[in-house]
Amino acid sequence: MNPVFEKLHHICIVVNDIEKTQAYYESVGIGPWIAYPPLTEYEELNVPNPVAFGKMQYRICNLPNIQLQLCQPSEDQSPQREFLDKKGEGVFHLGFEVPDADAAQVVAGIPAKMFGRRQNRTGFTYYDTAENGGVVLLTRSTNKPGT
Repeated sequence: MNPVFEKLHHICIVVNDIEKTQAYYESVGIGPWIAYPPLTEYEELNVPNPVAFGKMQYRICNLPNIQLQLCQPSEDQSPQREFLDKKGEGVFHLGFEVPDADAAQVVAGIPAKMFGRRQNRTGFTYYDTAENGGVVLLTRSTNKPGT
């Protein structure tokens, strides 16, 4: 087993209307949801369209065993927008918690599609796994455990 993909942290669902989707989940008892802060804290950002990345809206729900994320991309071109336009709403990625974002990217042994790092080197990496694995895998490290 690859040690990078041992601790599932979240499931990210790409949606057309984040307000409508959040309201639905709340109506079936899944919540509370909180808005994720603007994606401005990354000083190193390797994504296809930084403007589109910055415009994405996220909501998160911390359940006892996993975090659910809703992502509404802008109309600007991004991997999340492309997924939504081609496949419709659904699971875009599975996120795994790692202690060290840089080390995980090396150990994973899979080409990275996108990544971002904060000043303290915490951050995320999206891997090129959708074609062979059916979904994008992501690793993330944070200086705020449980978030």
